Amino acid sequence: MNQADIKQLSTSDLRERVKEEKGTLAKLKLNHAVSPIENPLKITFSRKTVARLQTELRTREIAEAKK
Repeated sequence: MNQADIKQLSTSDLRERVKEEKGTLAKLKLNHAVSPIENPLKITFSRKTVARLQTELRTREIAEAKK
């Protein structure tokens, strides 16, 4: 998910996506700890997606507070 797609989501959708991505990240980490997954870069990609989503949420919170 790229930044342009993230900016188009509503705030409630962003919160929902953060929960989903965090769950996905937790599953990937657990699966990788038990037996190595075939593409460990999926963990990095998932972690960065969560960070992008949280950054957009925080940006919106700051913008709302300034109003």
